[in-house]
Amino acid sequence: MKYQQEIEKRRTFAIISHPDAGKTTLTEKFLLFGGAIQVAGAVKSNKIKKAATSDFMEIERQRGISVATSVMSFEYEGTLINLLDTPGHKDFAEDTFRTLTAVDSVILVVDSVNGVEEQTRRLMQVCRMRKTPVIVFINKLDRDGKNRFDLLEEIEKELSISLHPMTWPINQGKDFKGVYDLHNKSIRLFTANTKAIDEDTISISDLSSTVLNEKLGERDAATLREDVELIDGVYGELDVNDYLSGDVAPVFFGSAINNFGVKEMLDTFIRISPKPRDRETNKGLVKVDADKFSGFIFKIHANLDPKHRDRIAFLRVCSGRFERNKYFHHVRLDKDVRFSNPYSFLAREKNVVDDAYPGDVVGLFDTGNFKIGDTLTEGDEFFFTGIPSFSPEIFKEVVNKDPMKTKQLEKGLIQLTDEGVAQLFTQFGGNKKIIGCVGELQFEVIQYRLLHEYGASVIFNSVPFYKACWITSEDPKKLEDFIRFKSGNIAIDKDGHLVYLAQSEWFLNTERTNNPDVEFHFTSEIHK
Repeated sequence: MKYQQEIEKRRTFAIISHPDAGKTTLTEKFLLFGGAIQVAGAVKSNKIKKAATSDFMEIERQRGISVATSVMSFEYEGTLINLLDTPGHKDFAEDTFRTLTAVDSVILVVDSVNGVEEQTRRLMQVCRMRKTPVIVFINKLDRDGKNRFDLLEEIEKELSISLHPMTWPINQGKDFKGVYDLHNKSIRLFTANTKAIDEDTISISDLSSTVLNEKLGERDAATLREDVELIDGVYGELDVNDYLSGDVAPVFFGSAINNFGVKEMLDTFIRISPKPRDRETNKGLVKVDADKFSGFIFKIHANLDPKHRDRIAFLRVCSGRFERNKYFHHVRLDKDVRFSNPYSFLAREKNVVDDAYPGDVVGLFDTGNFKIGDTLTEGDEFFFTGIPSFSPEIFKEVVNKDPMKTKQLEKGLIQLTDEGVAQLFTQFGGNKKIIGCVGELQFEVIQYRLLHEYGASVIFNSVPFYKACWITSEDPKKLEDFIRFKSGNIAIDKDGHLVYLAQSEWFLNTERTNNPDVEFHFTSEIHK
């Protein structure tokens, strides 16, 4: 209970969206408000003029996309905010899904021009499954997009969530004039190509005021009055408990690139968003205000600084107090570990921290001790649950183009696949290396990073596999026979577990029918 004050002031959330909806731009505006940066990077037409602060890998800065979750901490109005900027690209959904296990709430960015897209649906399924509170930011109001009422209806229908407008746009596209704050009863006026400032805000206690006509013109003032009357009649005041239970999503309209409508959302976020919560483990609930420290690894990143070949494991603190140089218990390895240089992050900038509290994300220098999902405790034997693993959908053989760099390649493959965006399999009884991913872009990123971070040049050849299944049996003889007969389809994962690589659904079903004593598992969770 002694950590209550520290817990109360913390908020940990992720920004999620479809690619190009403006997620990274919004992240930068938050950092500007928090005083964490002085200039925002511009991500335009996939060419980066100033590298976005949250994109720290070289390939991200070249292509203008985020392919790894980055972590940033900053203070705003006395609240310590831990912000996780996630990859928007669908091929990196696994990184995003795991990140959602480490946050207490989410801001979902929707492009007003394109509306709800496929990746947005998948991400919201995870949020609904976990009952994660969501705030929606409808972006790019300064562009001609969908009608705002139609957009609300589309979001509610496509994402199966009730919405509650907190601000309301006055026109859109070239006629966009600003937003009306339904909660504070004020208007923020928009001027193209300028940043929003407090002087642009006008308090309107009564919408029938003639000031509205002067500022907006009679037609737009009349439209706003009608819209607000309709919205007030339908929605009323927001019930914060409905938001916290994940049933209702507050909605804000704006333009992140112009820093417009962002402050209203950030102010509401620190007012209503959840503080760090209790967490499920295999031994029951761990209370956030428990005295003993506990936390879990949700992400691993190799070569955060390519010059130093460092490997960072990202830890979400769940209870108690994390302390520098103190020994903690690594549950899976059953050994005690300590950290002399734990980090907090502002993308590529790292600062050593002496302690951290529930909600905080800490970077731990890792020499190969950690896997995603690992739990650290102050001596207790439990592990946190609900961290998803995945079954690859595309398989490719790694072909080494430079035999002189075999050692660098082996090291690179192990470290990069430890990050959890790909899985590494070695052919049973041989040396053939096969990588399994959920999307094509991951192979491109792995190839790029092997070359630029490890000096290993590779090409990938497709192999005819459809699914990886981990195999076990209570009868060692039956397992041995299966491996002998199916040796061409058997591989070892990098933890030494046996895997059957099926060519098709038909082959998989046939083998399961013909080998009732062999169990086929679709995730590696069985070995935890």
